[in-house]
Amino acid sequence: QVQLVESGGGWVQAGGSLRLSCAASGRSFGDYAMAWFRQIPGKEREFVAAISWNGGSKNYADSVKGRFAISRDNAKTTMYLEMNSLKPEDTAVYTCAAEKGRDLNPVRIVKPNTWDYWGQGTQVTVSS
Repeated sequence: QVQLVESGGGWVQAGGSLRLSCAASGRSFGDYAMAWFRQIPGKEREFVAAISWNGGSKNYADSVKGRFAISRDNAKTTMYLEMNSLKPEDTAVYTCAAEKGRDLNPVRIVKPNTWDYWGQGTQVTVSS
């Protein structure tokens, strides 16, 4: 019902910033809660941040809180992840996800299986 395409990944030096975008098409973007996950080869997919259908509620993993900011523009059907003060341990494939709903359950949102739709991911590499 919705297709997600990430962009904005690339190489950055430690301490730098990067903004990821997730463009959606298909169903009404405003019907979906959105999230960012990241994954390193050999590791489980890790929750990064989530945002409710209207942007009124946001949740962050402790590892990125204060450094990353999630936002969305429903008119543009796009979600963003502003990443600041990047560290080498932030290196991963970042993927956006969507779930039809209005609110965020802090227990459920960190579980990848909660999310119904996924993009293909964009690589972020942070060098020291």
